[in-house]
Amino acid sequence: MSFVLDQVRQIDGQLDRLHWARPSSTPSSSALSSGSNGAPSGDELLEASLDIPRLVDLQTAIKSLSTASSRNTPLSAEVIQSALRYARLPDISQSSSAQGQTKNSAAGEQDLEWLLVSKATAQTYGLIINVLLEQTLPLGSDIWYWDEVLGSSFYLGIYSVQTAPFRFWQWSKSIFFDARQRLQVTETTRSEDESEARSISQNWTRFYGLVKESIRDRSLANVQSRVTTPLMLYRSEVRSKQQRLKRLREMSACGLGVLVDEGMNLEVDEVGVSRAKGDKNEWKTVVLKSVSLMETVLRNLTVLDLGIHDFEDTVFMSVEDDTELTHANAPNDDPHRRLAVMVDRLSLILQTHLPNHIISSNQIAEKYGRPARIVRYWLPAAALLLSSATLLRILVKRKAQLLTWVCDLGTTTMDFWYNWVVGPIRKIIGTIRHDRDSEITIMSKESLEGDRASLERMVVDFAKDNPTTTSGAPMDEAETASIRAKVREGDLTPVLRAYEKDLRRPFVGTIRGELIRALLIQIHKTKVDVEVAVGGIDALLKSQELAFGFLGLTPGVLVCLGLFRWLGGVFGGRESKTERNRRGQRTRLLRNIDRILSASAHSNNGMLSYKDHGMLLCEVHVLRQSVRRTMSGEIYTEFLEEINELVDLRTGVERQIRVVDRMRWAYSQWMR
Repeated sequence: MSFVLDQVRQIDGQLDRLHWARPSSTPSSSALSSGSNGAPSGDELLEASLDIPRLVDLQTAIKSLSTASSRNTPLSAEVIQSALRYARLPDISQSSSAQGQTKNSAAGEQDLEWLLVSKATAQTYGLIINVLLEQTLPLGSDIWYWDEVLGSSFYLGIYSVQTAPFRFWQWSKSIFFDARQRLQVTETTRSEDESEARSISQNWTRFYGLVKESIRDRSLANVQSRVTTPLMLYRSEVRSKQQRLKRLREMSACGLGVLVDEGMNLEVDEVGVSRAKGDKNEWKTVVLKSVSLMETVLRNLTVLDLGIHDFEDTVFMSVEDDTELTHANAPNDDPHRRLAVMVDRLSLILQTHLPNHIISSNQIAEKYGRPARIVRYWLPAAALLLSSATLLRILVKRKAQLLTWVCDLGTTTMDFWYNWVVGPIRKIIGTIRHDRDSEITIMSKESLEGDRASLERMVVDFAKDNPTTTSGAPMDEAETASIRAKVREGDLTPVLRAYEKDLRRPFVGTIRGELIRALLIQIHKTKVDVEVAVGGIDALLKSQELAFGFLGLTPGVLVCLGLFRWLGGVFGGRESKTERNRRGQRTRLLRNIDRILSASAHSNNGMLSYKDHGMLLCEVHVLRQSVRRTMSGEIYTEFLEEINELVDLRTGVERQIRVVDRMRWAYSQWMR
């Protein structure tokens, strides 16, 4: 919702309070809807002379123009005109006959007619303000575009290339028309026989000579412009366009400020009593004055030769000299005639003045604004068109390679997805569920137990065959169990004693076989030690199996995240970039608002001028639309309170500056 709708709803509420504050002279809704089946009462006999269908039509038209229903945009001109036509209000040609029927018509019907026309005026007022806003805001981007062009010689050169075909067309057209005019003048001085005697080739030769003369004359006429460089000429042209756009923006802002400050100032309190002194029907004069003000503003807004002060003087003098306002203040003024004049002038505004203003404003913006897209991009479009045959030929020749690349890309993508993303995820799920297929195992537990039991048997058999390595007597069960326990702990004392003894006589030990046997047992012991170490590593891996699973998933996840983030930055990252741009825009809007208020702080007796107020309204409107979707309901309501205080002209510039400072620190979260 914009401040335009707030303004219209405020005026609509004031009109409703004015209507209901008057003594009730309108028939009740029960009387409007009841039939005539029963015996009429006293009120019904009193209301029998009223045109009940006419009153129903008036109330229907009033409801269609009311802002009670939730609308996010102002009513269109067609809706307002259809409501006026539906009410069948009298025009100026019918005002004399309506004057004769005034005595017989009810005061309630007149009140409803005035209420309808006033609501239509309020809606037209909001429509015009909305049109001025929509036309003023885009001018800033065009002015900024010309600033960019003026700030760089490179951009100025690009502009000259972009507009070269248009310049050549204008130059050729002027040369052609000038040569044709010269040819016509030459033909009129010759006799008919001489004209018929000339052949077509001679006429074309003569025309070609006139074209060269026209080019030579224009070259001599433009010899002064050759003193300056082409870039200086283009810079002067761009600066001239920028100045015209600035003038149009200032005029539109001034018209907006005049309408907001001076239009539809009913000054009605909460109980429907006008704060203005004088006649109770003074609000009708205010409505009629607002109609005249809107009409005058629309007629003079696109006259760029007028200055700001001349525009303001012209508007206010036209309103003061309005004959209809003079008749309205006369004691013998006919209310029906005044109403008919308002209806006709509203229809003229909606059907003629407003469309003409929109057309002329768009023409000025199109003439002095940034060039059209076809002008800005004709050169790359022409280059692409000329090289399209070569590009197509390259694509056709490499069609098989391109298809192979696409297929390989798809296959690689699918393999990567299943092998590096889906596969590790399945293994992690299996690890969590203790699935045997997903366990990390270097060696089986049964292999270690078998090798250890074999080592125990080897050592026990070696000790039995060599009792001298132990106590010297045959071993009993206790000694066997003791040797087995020591072997489990890694103690091979019987084998090492025999090994040390045989090393003294290695040849004899080798012949007997005990030395080799001791060596083989130690080798087997080494195998068992290796298996024990591997078993420890296996246990460590099993304890960290889930961590290794996530570690195996990490490369695929990182690649996918990087790819998705890149794609999001290409396709979906515009939203975050847009939000950053919006925050920067809000900061610039606060800066522009501060500049407008600071420039007016020491002028106009501490009050904003109409132009500055219009510029302030434009900046505030954009700021309000920018933060509407980012703030919550309660915060946005508080923000609207600050906005309403900011645009209130009666508070003074100093207080408005303090409001801007408060908004800067209170809503810094949404502004930076």
